[in-house]
Amino acid sequence: MSVSFDPASYDRLLAEKATRLHDLLAPFDAPAAQVFDSPLEHFRLRAEFRLWREDQQRHYAMFAPGDKHTPILLDGLPIASRRINELMPLLRARWQASQALSHKLFQVDFLTTLAGDAMITLCYHRPLDDAWQAEAEGLAADLQVSVIGRSRGQRLVIGRDYVTEELDVAGRTWRYRQPEGAFTQPNGTVNQKMLNWAFEAMGERQDDLLELYCGNGNFTLPLATRARKVLATEISKTSVNAALANLEDNAVDNVTLVRLSAEELTLALNDVRPFRRLQGVDLKSYDFGTVFVDPPRAGMDEDTCELTRRFERILYISCNPETLAANIAQLHDTHRVERCALFDQFPYTHHMESGVLLVRR
Repeated sequence: MSVSFDPASYDRLLAEKATRLHDLLAPFDAPAAQVFDSPLEHFRLRAEFRLWREDQQRHYAMFAPGDKHTPILLDGLPIASRRINELMPLLRARWQASQALSHKLFQVDFLTTLAGDAMITLCYHRPLDDAWQAEAEGLAADLQVSVIGRSRGQRLVIGRDYVTEELDVAGRTWRYRQPEGAFTQPNGTVNQKMLNWAFEAMGERQDDLLELYCGNGNFTLPLATRARKVLATEISKTSVNAALANLEDNAVDNVTLVRLSAEELTLALNDVRPFRRLQGVDLKSYDFGTVFVDPPRAGMDEDTCELTRRFERILYISCNPETLAANIAQLHDTHRVERCALFDQFPYTHHMESGVLLVRR
């Protein structure tokens, strides 16, 4: 993702995104989108850097898209969280002083949270040994972070393999485990705005919610309080385990989570084939009124899109407005757009997150 950091251009770029979303949804008579802006700097909670050797030292580096040979050397990153910017020079000083930490180190990943938690992942082109372990333990203690070492066939964890986030939705604080290597929303402030919008759009319901692509339960936790019960699906084992822990940590007891893809659940709901992972789950006991979807950039496949048509309400969060528009075109004959929103998760880029509530005509 290419980012050109220019706060003076922020309002213009956001207005251009709002116009683009409006034009994409205009054929469906969508109402004006609510626009949720981002902080101008220090909004990104994760960052990945390659390391580049110059003058006998390793430097944080990024590369322009399509160019892996011309590094942009960095001392800090204004779009990254303040915690990442605080940790960057401290970590560099440690690897410069330690052969055990620096030898064949080629990549550094940071993951932080609004709640102040932090994790550093160090990636190596060599096996990690006891000397590395001792240095990494000292690093974790001094910087008050978790440290994960990765090399081929190795993953050593100092501390925890997840960070803890706290997000406020409609007056309640939700705690989330966000595992290393799993997807999380990169812009925590905008994510919190997105959760509150979805909570309001969902409304207080007396029927049940089906959620596809639930991830670590980012939306599942608050939306579960708006429905009688929830059936949520996710295919990633890491995300499923995090979601189960998050449900337990927040005492949410009306959610059944199954490790199925959206395509597999479609087959199950259409009685095409049974799945062992659904054993003990009585699909016919659910009275689904709303389906919530947060699909990957490709959007919903045609069969999943047809599945959502059977629900009265479709709450859709999208990271790709073009595939969102294509999915709405497939559903437009039976559902109208009642609400829509733009969430500026990715300032200074063309990427945007959007949301729509579709209601049966």
